[in-house]
Amino acid sequence: MMAHAFEALRPALAYLPPDEIGVIEEAYEFSRRAHEGQFRKSGEPYISHPLAVAGILAGWHLDAQTLTAALLHDVVEDTPATAVEIEARFGKAVALLVEGVSKLDKLAFASEQHAQAENFRKMLLAMAQDVRVILVKLADRLHNMHTMGSMPPEKRRRIATETLEIYAPIANRLGLHSVYQELEDLGFHYSYPNRYQVLAKAVKAARGNRRELVEKIKVALQDKLEHCKIEATITGREKHLFSIYRKMQEKNLAFSEVFDIYGFRVVVRDQPSCYLALGAMHALYKPIPGKFKDYIAIPKANGYQSLHSILFGPNGTPIEVQIRTVDMNRLAESGVASHWMYKSSDNALNDVQARTHRWLQSLLDIQADHGDSTEFLEHIKIDLFPDEVYVFTPQGKIMALPRGATAVDFAFAVHTDVGHRCIAVKINYDLMPLRTQLRNGDHVEIITASNASPNAAWLNFVVTGKARSHIRNHLRNTGVEEAAALGERLLNNAIAALNPEASTPEPAVWERVLKEYGVQTRQELFAGIGLGRKLPLVVAHQLLHVLGERTGEPAHPHAISIRGTEGVAVELAQCCHPIPGDPILGFIHKDRGLIIHTHDCASIRTFRADPDKWLDVEWEAEPGRMFDVLIKVVVGNQRGVLAKVAAAIAEHGSNIGNVSMDEEDGSPYTVLFFTVQVENRMHLARVMRGLRTLPEVVRIFRIKGKKDGRAVSTQ
Repeated sequence: MMAHAFEALRPALAYLPPDEIGVIEEAYEFSRRAHEGQFRKSGEPYISHPLAVAGILAGWHLDAQTLTAALLHDVVEDTPATAVEIEARFGKAVALLVEGVSKLDKLAFASEQHAQAENFRKMLLAMAQDVRVILVKLADRLHNMHTMGSMPPEKRRRIATETLEIYAPIANRLGLHSVYQELEDLGFHYSYPNRYQVLAKAVKAARGNRRELVEKIKVALQDKLEHCKIEATITGREKHLFSIYRKMQEKNLAFSEVFDIYGFRVVVRDQPSCYLALGAMHALYKPIPGKFKDYIAIPKANGYQSLHSILFGPNGTPIEVQIRTVDMNRLAESGVASHWMYKSSDNALNDVQARTHRWLQSLLDIQADHGDSTEFLEHIKIDLFPDEVYVFTPQGKIMALPRGATAVDFAFAVHTDVGHRCIAVKINYDLMPLRTQLRNGDHVEIITASNASPNAAWLNFVVTGKARSHIRNHLRNTGVEEAAALGERLLNNAIAALNPEASTPEPAVWERVLKEYGVQTRQELFAGIGLGRKLPLVVAHQLLHVLGERTGEPAHPHAISIRGTEGVAVELAQCCHPIPGDPILGFIHKDRGLIIHTHDCASIRTFRADPDKWLDVEWEAEPGRMFDVLIKVVVGNQRGVLAKVAAAIAEHGSNIGNVSMDEEDGSPYTVLFFTVQVENRMHLARVMRGLRTLPEVVRIFRIKGKKDGRAVSTQ
């Protein structure tokens, strides 16, 4: 039966020369023999899948190399056939396309998320070399989505989610509008089958109820255009299900409140006729203010052009109208594939190619900065935006950015160096903060300085993958040498403070300490100290300890003083919440620095087996900060008791950071939990004594941590 299957494809290939059809038929035979005996989950012979993918691509009028690659795209992975064999028979270009489309080799990844991210990176890099790779991949995904019925529900949901998050947005980004809508609806169907069925039923019912109104509006539009002597073809357009669902979710609407389920597409002869038709529409039905978009003067990033307007129709019903030329309509449906569908010198098609190339190049720029596939995927998902704002450079050039983009995103979009050096921005000739979100039509001018550099705070508001990627990369690499130099000075000072008579550590001492900290070089250890990740006194203690073992010198005659304000290099343990005045010990953690515990902390018993990691520490006399302490107060159930307790805490110079209580259990007592801020143990004692004087307070405890979800406390 499958021997004749190619004949069903042959009519769709009529646009190709006979010799190219012959090569495609040869590829079909090669693939059919390679997949002999293989079947899909549905029970169909496996060759039905590559044949269907080739059929989809033939519908887009793609070239013979792409169709050949489509027929062979699973051969290398799933059959004994090799890439070398494909290159020998069908040429290097086809072999490269097949390699780009092939699924990720069966490697052992740390997680499913990492595997998906690595697969996506591989696909995008191949796509950047030849955009036909993604066209084959999209056709492959489209057919798989149509034939997922025989798969287990969990696998269907996973593939549907991936389709909604990655493949549908890519189709939209490349201007493949019909593919985008179909992938979204199929993804919706398998992700939320019940919601899909309910919504599909509601739309079908509404279609019958509104048919008469839609026909009436269509006739009115046609009559108006004929009266104005404008040649046009009008078609009714129904919103696809996922876009209706998304609108209901985003705007919290019921289905009955979504009026623009039906719209009208008006296709005219040329660009001037678009604006004439728009005038005729606005004369017939009043436009809704703020709902007009001119994508002809300012095309979308994927090349899409059209006039959009929402009008007040009969009975106040909103009507969406799209007006475009024949070429614009073709481009809207086929996007980047139009380059192969219609061999034309049309500037619009060339522009789509240029926009696509720029976007793909930006993907290469982002991936060059990242070894982490998951982070790369995060940045790319940000860039697969469905909606844009359009702003102007000082030279009048139009730039498209995702909605919510800021001046910093704009700066990096202009050029990486502009992003690195930006210090201020003028929006519409007024100085504005760099975090300002851009709006359609803004005139944006970036002010730079040669000595400026990216700020970590920018990561809180940038939205484009390119900006986020470059800022993170700069912060990772910047100032490492300066930090290392600072770290070395701090370490030398710390050694001198602990033991001024200590001899210079020899290489063997350094080697052991570097191994304990999990770093390769002294420079790396110095940089960690300079950046505040490691406390110089702790590293000095380790060095002197190892040195003392080898030479017999006293390691550290004095305990290390702790203020509690050292930042990331010192951490107060969450298991016991130490405060000044508590007897304390320090535990050396190679990644987290020095962790301070109270002497009676239960965690100490766990780590006592490694005494080299513990060192004596003491509080400085004036720590200069407030510390959080958890206290538990048992009070009698009386009106206003919470206010009295809070007032008593405030009277003794303590702030309340948080308060909660146990659920009512019918007893005459209530348990209150306070996080209070104190300077030291003496201050805490004063607060607790003040609370004990209240007649409503029955008992009071300091909570040192939690065990099995219950508070562990000391009185």
